[in-house]
Amino acid sequence: MMRTEYCGLVSRKHLQESVTLCGWVHRRRDHGGVIFIDLRDREGLVQVVCDPDRPEMFKIAEKIRNEFVLKVTGKVRHRPEGTVNPDLISGEVEVLAHDIEILNCCLAPPFQLDDDNLSETTRLTHRVIDLRREQMQKNLRLRYKVVMAVRKFLDAHGFLDIETPMLTKSTPEGARDYLVPSRIYPGQFFALPQSPQLFKQLLMIAGFDRYYQITKCFRDEDLRADRQPEFTQIDVETSFLNEVEITGLMEELICNLFKEVMRVELPKPFPRLSYQEAMSRYGSDKPDLRVPLALTELTDLMKAVEFKVFRSAAELSDGRIAALRIPNGGALTRKDIDDYTAYVAIYGAKGLAYIKVNEKAKGVEGLQSPILKFLPASVIKAILERTAAENGDLIFFGADRAKIVNDSLSALREKIGHDKDFAEPGWKPLWVTDFPMFEWNEEEKRWDPLHHPFTSPKDGHESFLDSDPSKAYAKAYDMVLNGWEIGGGSVRIHREEVQSKVFRALNIGQDEARQKFGFLLDALQYGAPPHGGIAFGLDRIVALIAGAESIRDVIAFPKTQRAQCLLTQAPSPVDEKQLRELHIRLRREETIKS
Repeated sequence: MMRTEYCGLVSRKHLQESVTLCGWVHRRRDHGGVIFIDLRDREGLVQVVCDPDRPEMFKIAEKIRNEFVLKVTGKVRHRPEGTVNPDLISGEVEVLAHDIEILNCCLAPPFQLDDDNLSETTRLTHRVIDLRREQMQKNLRLRYKVVMAVRKFLDAHGFLDIETPMLTKSTPEGARDYLVPSRIYPGQFFALPQSPQLFKQLLMIAGFDRYYQITKCFRDEDLRADRQPEFTQIDVETSFLNEVEITGLMEELICNLFKEVMRVELPKPFPRLSYQEAMSRYGSDKPDLRVPLALTELTDLMKAVEFKVFRSAAELSDGRIAALRIPNGGALTRKDIDDYTAYVAIYGAKGLAYIKVNEKAKGVEGLQSPILKFLPASVIKAILERTAAENGDLIFFGADRAKIVNDSLSALREKIGHDKDFAEPGWKPLWVTDFPMFEWNEEEKRWDPLHHPFTSPKDGHESFLDSDPSKAYAKAYDMVLNGWEIGGGSVRIHREEVQSKVFRALNIGQDEARQKFGFLLDALQYGAPPHGGIAFGLDRIVALIAGAESIRDVIAFPKTQRAQCLLTQAPSPVDEKQLRELHIRLRREETIKS
């Protein structure tokens, strides 16, 4: 071996020993003829002292620059009094260099590793150097610990790690597929998996009653801070467990993970909210429960008022009017209110009406708002009662289609909650349950699955699949942590006739269903057991634990928000020969001649 110890693990126990270390030069300092080198590897730093008493070694040390790769042999000794660094394992000792070998030189790095003001473009373009930074090293080691904790728990509970195909059939599962052309079968394509959903169901039918896989998934969709075109999923499926048993086991998994990795005890059992409750109280199916603020329903109150903004929203079939009370919000300035108005506009809100409660006892006279003159005294009184407003509070209003109101007020709730220190510290997990089976696609005038088309309806709701899909609810559940959905799952359909009903509700005809899902429909008729599962977003979980702003900070080589790899410059063109082998001809836009 080239080394006898990691740099960052050299400590008091090595005193007076000779060690051989390999690593990168983190910093080089020349102090009056004595050269100090902070040598770094994955475990941390150690201070190396180069004394001019060894002229040949010292001559080499003078040539050394940051990020050179070195092999150092030397003797471990105490650091001089007053120079101990208690933050390092190696902080009590230093290595007196006897021999130094430069294993490789380094060009001037594109940035200093301790520079915290780097653009993401710079970091991702030079990702190899970026990954040397202490925070990125910590993040990826944390990711490893999370993965190992998950594997350890699932292995202990009888789950088998089984691989499923990366090249599969294109099936409609919500997002666009990444397609892979077949050279052997002209004009035909594989798809990269959006998830292993169908294969893990087939594994249940095959008799592997507890499966898991930590696997890549691919979705060609619009990206956000918590999305990537390729991401990693902790995929789990079980047979012969109901939704309470599945969620209970997965709750135990996450609690164990936090205990193992963070030494944190999550509150048990996790609270449960139905989808309808979550949307009503928080405007979101992934609410951040650290923020205690909640919405108040006012739609029914506003159907008879003259104020057009409120009444027209109340009369919409999918309209909603809701209020958000901010305790002591009367202290907000006009500029604060304008800033929050601009913020909710991002979510489609056309404005942000408000009422300041100065002196509640004075009735309307004790309130302040441009909208008061449009509202009857009885409605104002009801608003104050429903919101439980007190002196000094401020009430914000949202009035529009329910989606816009929910999106804007839920975002405002969390922003104000964190801006104004309403948010409680710690971890606030919950389960969101009882989702509708479908959501109406206004553009295409059809029902879409809220999760995916393989989710089982609640017992007794099978008849709604034919008569009224809007009334059908699912055995589905999402795990939410601090406002992030970290996992989602359901009990699956295990009978062919129910699966076929769902396809019909989704306007997937018999021929199309047979073409796209024939293998599943056939398998369901060969003794499919009751089964269900969940998929956790590994990247999201690690990002949460790491306190990262984006999942890109916990992925070794991520894509940008435009789905590009700046390091390798992918995607990139391929030559004509490759295209011909794949039976592909590119459409080229004709040059418009002037």
